[in-house]
Amino acid sequence: MPIKENTNKNRTMRKIDPLQSLNSWDKKSRHQTIEHIIHGIFLLLGLIAVGCVLVITVYLVISGIPAIREIGLFDFLFGEEWASTAAEARYGILPFILTSIYGTLGAIVIGVPIGFMTAVYLSKLASPRVKSVMQSAVSMLAGIPSVVYGLVGMLVLVPGIRKVFDVPDGASLLAAIVVLAIMILPSIIKMSVTALDAVPKEYEDASFALGATPIETYFKVSVPAAKSGIAAAVVLGVGRAIGEAMAVMMVAGNVPNMPDSLFQSVRFLTTAVASEMAYSSGLQQQALFSIALVLFFFIMLINAALNFLLKREKE
Repeated sequence: MPIKENTNKNRTMRKIDPLQSLNSWDKKSRHQTIEHIIHGIFLLLGLIAVGCVLVITVYLVISGIPAIREIGLFDFLFGEEWASTAAEARYGILPFILTSIYGTLGAIVIGVPIGFMTAVYLSKLASPRVKSVMQSAVSMLAGIPSVVYGLVGMLVLVPGIRKVFDVPDGASLLAAIVVLAIMILPSIIKMSVTALDAVPKEYEDASFALGATPIETYFKVSVPAAKSGIAAAVVLGVGRAIGEAMAVMMVAGNVPNMPDSLFQSVRFLTTAVASEMAYSSGLQQQALFSIALVLFFFIMLINAALNFLLKREKE
């Protein structure tokens, strides 16, 4: 009798098997369809992002090239005088280019070491409570609008520079550098902490097992392992520094001078466009689009150079 019951059960299972295989095939087909749909959505979103970049690039090229042709590429890029509203207008943007370069480099020199050291402390040395409080403060710093940075800089930093260094006007390149250095801190800190936290703990355990101290482990093992993420944070900070307009306009003086001194009022590429676009027309407006085109390619060149260096180091 037990043998007959087992054979009956086996026959019943054999009868159910085709249905089960059909159901499993339906589920697999349904999952594949969902995956294809999601893949198509992601592809569409990626194409939209690339399309936006292409549209902006084409629009800037079409709007900016006529002014460069009329003014002359050499006179436009290397001219030292900008007088767009004068009777004999001049459109030299070399002061704006040099000011943007000096301001960005100054912000990097000040902001990157501070942000990097803060990220190492938060990721490796700070207690969980301190880390939570400081990360909340960094997030709040990232959420402050640019105009607030500019307002605080104009009311506090500019008078402070005037008093400390005994200069006629504190609105200067130095004030812009300090404000930009503060503004890039949140991006550098947050991304660097994320990169350092992602380093496998086994790397540090192996270093400790070889007799390395915690500081040696953090700077010779963890930091090199998170190098790509930290470099991406620096790139993001550079982009923020180059593209900032409102805060810089409020603390730099917004005067088209050559940046011969840290205490001289200057104008950046971004502020040149923002300050005159509202009332510009004709060749002046086209020249402003040309400045935007130069700024666009300037940022692309910096990002391409940094990415090339990172890939070269990986190889």
